[in-house]
Amino acid sequence: MKTGAIKINRIGKDKKAGDIPLLICIFAMVIFGCLMIYSASSYVGEVQYGDSLFFVKKQLIGVAVGAAAFVGVQFLPYRKLIKCKIPAVVVAVILLALVFVPGVGVTNYGATRWVGFGSFTLQPSEIAKYAFVLFAAAHFSKNYEKVKTFGGVLPVLIVGVLFCLLIIVEPNMSITMCVGLLMLAMIFLSGTNLKTFAIVLIPFVVAVPVLILLEPYRLQRLSAFIDPWASPKGDGYQLIQSLYALGNGGLFGVGLFNSTQKYRFLPFAESDFIMSVMGEELGFFGLAVFFIVSGFIVYRGFAIASRCKDRFGYLLASGISLVYGIQVIINALVVSGTIPPTGLPLPLISSGNTSLIITMTSMGVLYSMSRTN
Repeated sequence: MKTGAIKINRIGKDKKAGDIPLLICIFAMVIFGCLMIYSASSYVGEVQYGDSLFFVKKQLIGVAVGAAAFVGVQFLPYRKLIKCKIPAVVVAVILLALVFVPGVGVTNYGATRWVGFGSFTLQPSEIAKYAFVLFAAAHFSKNYEKVKTFGGVLPVLIVGVLFCLLIIVEPNMSITMCVGLLMLAMIFLSGTNLKTFAIVLIPFVVAVPVLILLEPYRLQRLSAFIDPWASPKGDGYQLIQSLYALGNGGLFGVGLFNSTQKYRFLPFAESDFIMSVMGEELGFFGLAVFFIVSGFIVYRGFAIASRCKDRFGYLLASGISLVYGIQVIINALVVSGTIPPTGLPLPLISSGNTSLIITMTSMGVLYSMSRTN
């Protein structure tokens, strides 16, 4: 009896502790993000809004809501989320469709990617990514005996393609790529065979150049990517400024708060291109530390997935980790000029409350799973 009591107490303590290194890294990233947002946006905030802390104050609201959501999901057993797979998809589709409703959809810089209710705005594509992960994890866990057939992966394929279509017409090529890559990864992790995976992969590979050719602005961005100096004041401007920032940083950077590109040379310095400011101020070694921590978060996510005793938990934890990892990689490739420029926030770092709150909530689910398993 005594041994049994000790064992129960030990399990209880493990459940309360959870993955502490993951917890520390997540909130360290959030704090670091606020610091970099201040550095990247203080000048613009002062000039445009009369407040150098304008963007930081907005971010702190997101931090507070995100932290509350992080704590809140600790009281929700993750296995109950399997019942939410259909409602999650329905809510995501409705929100993505509301983007195109006049008076509800909000347009900025030629793209309608947000829904607005008064002063409150929401980016539905951020929710759609995790709704897809939840649906795919729930479907594959209940139909694992069918995953080696095309019919077994078809429902996940249909939901993924539907989300991609609704997001690409906003237009938002970057999130479309994220969902597409996420769809391929979830199908691969489900345990399907190579033949079925190839049937899914080939149309995806063909679709990428087709989507680029369908829109003239994407061709312009592709041209700017191939030779940004051919249009230094046009489509190539943002990439050139990003490369200037990274080059100016060198190995050790120019020092925190000392970026010159943030003085309205680099567009979206506090959001999509905040990594360029990080590179300029902290240098190659500063970015290396950031990538190590980001990689560690993904690693801990997959470690949590490997400890799950059920297929749903394994796929859910893997999917959450993949969303974070894919976004970090794509953002890095964009700001370094490795792939054509496209707007995509750096998770936990970039200015933007929807991305921050949703990412912190998903990380809360991941941490909760580490406590359960």
